[in-house]
Amino acid sequence: MEDAAAGDAGGDALEVAASPLRRVAAEAERVVGQPVRDVRVVVPAGWGPRRRTWMRQVAHRAGLPQPRLVEAPVAVAEYLLTTGVRVPVGAFLVVCDVGAGAEVTVLRRGPAGFEVLATLADAAAGGTAIDHALADALIGPSMAEGQRASVADSVRVAKEALVSHPAVTVPLPDRPPVIANSAMLDEAVRPVAWRVAQLTQETVAAAELTVGDLAGIYCVGGSAQLPHLAAAIAEHTGTAPIVVPEPRLVAARGAADVGAVDTGTVERVEVPVPPVRRAAAIAVPGFASLALIWQCLLTAEEHGVLGVYYSVSVNWGEFTMAAVMALLACLAAGTVLGSLIAARSPTPGTRTEGGRVSVGILAAVSLGAAIAGLYAVVTSQYFGMPVGPYLKWALWPIAPVSVMAVAMAVVAARQWRSPHGGWSALLAAPTGSIVAATLGMGLIQYSLTADRWPDRILWIDIAGRVGGLLLGVAVVMAVVTPLMFRLILAAPLAVICAAIVSRRAAGMLGVIYAIAVATWWATRLWSRILRPAPPSPAAAPTGPVRAHMSPGGGG
Repeated sequence: MEDAAAGDAGGDALEVAASPLRRVAAEAERVVGQPVRDVRVVVPAGWGPRRRTWMRQVAHRAGLPQPRLVEAPVAVAEYLLTTGVRVPVGAFLVVCDVGAGAEVTVLRRGPAGFEVLATLADAAAGGTAIDHALADALIGPSMAEGQRASVADSVRVAKEALVSHPAVTVPLPDRPPVIANSAMLDEAVRPVAWRVAQLTQETVAAAELTVGDLAGIYCVGGSAQLPHLAAAIAEHTGTAPIVVPEPRLVAARGAADVGAVDTGTVERVEVPVPPVRRAAAIAVPGFASLALIWQCLLTAEEHGVLGVYYSVSVNWGEFTMAAVMALLACLAAGTVLGSLIAARSPTPGTRTEGGRVSVGILAAVSLGAAIAGLYAVVTSQYFGMPVGPYLKWALWPIAPVSVMAVAMAVVAARQWRSPHGGWSALLAAPTGSIVAATLGMGLIQYSLTADRWPDRILWIDIAGRVGGLLLGVAVVMAVVTPLMFRLILAAPLAVICAAIVSRRAAGMLGVIYAIAVATWWATRLWSRILRPAPPSPAAAPTGPVRAHMSPGGGG
């Protein structure tokens, strides 16, 4: 019985949605005098496979042929091209679709058309929220839902009239009419305009771009012409947006032009590499790796050079940390590597945002492992020793981080989730921990290999203990994020690391730091990708709210 009821409910929902489509198709056939053969339906960019499949079922129920679903921002971008707006191949633009709700999308124009790089939406940042606020100002917030529904049309008409008139009369059922003025509209629009502007800023950041990278910001939708919207976006981003003429109809007109632009004659340009805003995240671990392996090679002690029994004493902890730092440097450059590969790749999948990030992460893991292996081979050949132990100390400590990075690459390729702040921020290791660990291990190695003259023994020992303290602090900085917990844990761990500094314990200290780095990566994989924190409540709009809009949102 329950399954049957659920099936009836699903069928009723399809019929309700199909009814207006059926009437539109009948009117189109009456006007053109022939059956409709090409159907294009505009849908929000944030819609997933389930809603898109449902929309196709609605079109089928309405008796229409298989529709072509066109994402609303893509349709808008295509319309801009047909009206003469110059959007070169490789350029980025932002479409702010403000209807019943708001959806902000960053697009990139490729050789084959526009692709969505990032989209954020908020159902409470559009015309519906303004209608509710204006109704509260006119009648009061204590109005019942039934009364609110009965005056909804009157409030909506008044809102649109106030855009060009200072005051209008609003008729109300069962009570005298009231006067709505532009001050009431301004008060209702301000929080919505602020939220749309914030959403625009967050979407640009999620696409790992800056406002300077954009070819323009364009506002469309039934609420795009409301006051304060353009000013709020300009204040947040530093760029004045353009409100497209007749913003209600832009997406529908653009959907008809999708595929009409001849891309065969368009000049093919390279995919632009995103600006390296976090150069320190790449340079610091890279130089740290080179410094550690350089000191490891120069300070290794050879025994029995002229005798039969030849051996080499290598600081395995320093050697391990050099391999770990090399991998961290490569991962920090993952998005840059992905852009460089995508710019020269003929495969369309690598030119999407997810494909570019995924390929970049995999390339970074491969490059980091190759550098660690190169360290092992070069060191073993330099001393004439078997390569096996060197490979073990170079590759095994970086294996956990490599596995987690591959998991991130799979998430990026499937586009299951994009981390807040972008992939570049996620892949950047904590530079403070890297600097402290490198200095700490460098001082430890100095204390173990320096010439112990009687007048310098004390200072050499102090250097080793300070190195242990720094290494302990670096471990805490990698494992713990809150400052208070860092202060609590740093003191005992730093003292322990300083107390055990010795030639035999150096390898263990290096492995401890490698474990700390793996823990840091596991925490980010879990908290940013697998189980991200839920968004803040709507009452405090401090973070992006992801929501889906119904097709053709109102104003």
